[in-house]
Amino acid sequence: MSAGQSIGREVGQSRLHALLVNGALLLLAMVSLAPLLWMVSVSFMPTGEAASFPPPLLPSAVTADNYHALFSRTGMGRNFVNSLLVAGAITLGSLLVNTLAGYAFAKLRFRGRERMFQLLLAALVVPAQVAMLPLFLLMKQLGLVNTYGGVVIPALASVFGIFLVRQYARSIPDELLEAARIDGAGEWRIFFSIVLPMLKPVLVTLAIFSFMAAWNDFMWPLIVLTDQEHYTLPVALATLSREHIMDVEMMMAGAVVTVIPVLLLFLLLQRYYIQGLLLGSVKG
Repeated sequence: MSAGQSIGREVGQSRLHALLVNGALLLLAMVSLAPLLWMVSVSFMPTGEAASFPPPLLPSAVTADNYHALFSRTGMGRNFVNSLLVAGAITLGSLLVNTLAGYAFAKLRFRGRERMFQLLLAALVVPAQVAMLPLFLLMKQLGLVNTYGGVVIPALASVFGIFLVRQYARSIPDELLEAARIDGAGEWRIFFSIVLPMLKPVLVTLAIFSFMAAWNDFMWPLIVLTDQEHYTLPVALATLSREHIMDVEMMMAGAVVTVIPVLLLFLLLQRYYIQGLLLGSVKG
C-alpha cells in the first residue's frame, strides 16, 4: 500500500469516527430534549387531548387557551413576579456576600483563615435538609416567616459560591494589590476598582448558579411561606397540580412558564458561564 493510500485510509477512518461520535451526541441530545419538547407541545393542546392513549406528540389544533387560563384563573402572574423578585434579590445579594467572603479568604490575611475555610468546606457534606428545622425556628424568632425576607436571607451566602470566588480570586497577582496599597488605595477601593472587574467571568457563573437555584427552589419557600399570594412559581405550580389534577395541558403550560426564564438566561450567558468554570478550574 502506498503512502497516499495509507493517508487517505486514515483520513477516511477519522471522518467516520467523527461522524459516529457526532451522531451519538445528536441522538443523546434528542433523547434529553424529548421530554422538554413534548412538554411544550402538550401546553398548546386543547384540554383533555394529552390524556388520550396513546398520547399524541403534536397538538391536533394549536391553542394558547392554557396559557390564558393559567394567568387569568389561577393568578400565576403574581407568582411569576414573586419568583422574579426573590430570585433577583438572592442573586444580587449572593453576588455581594459570596464575592466579599471569597476575596477575603483568597487575598486577605487574618488569624484562623485557613481553619475557618476548612470548616466551611466541611459544611458541604451536611445535607441542606438537616438545617431546615433550626433555620425555620430562627426565621420564626426573627418574625420572617411568610415574608420574602425569610426566603432571601438564608440564601445570601453559600459555601459553593465562596469556594468558587476564592479559587478564581487566588489568580489575581498579589503584586497588583500591593502596588495599589502603596499608591494609597483603601481596601474597598481596591475591591471595587481592581478586583471586581477581574472577577467578571466567575461572577457571571455565580449569578447563573444563584438565579437558577433560587428560581427552581421548592422546599424552602414551601416551608417558610404560608400565604398563597407570596408563593413562588414552583410552589404555586405544585398547588396547581393538586387543584387541576386532570388538566394536564394547563399544568404543562405552567411548567413551560417555569422553565423558559432559566433556559433563556443560560443560553444568553452560556459563553461567560463556561469561561468562568474553565478559568476557575485552571487558575484555582
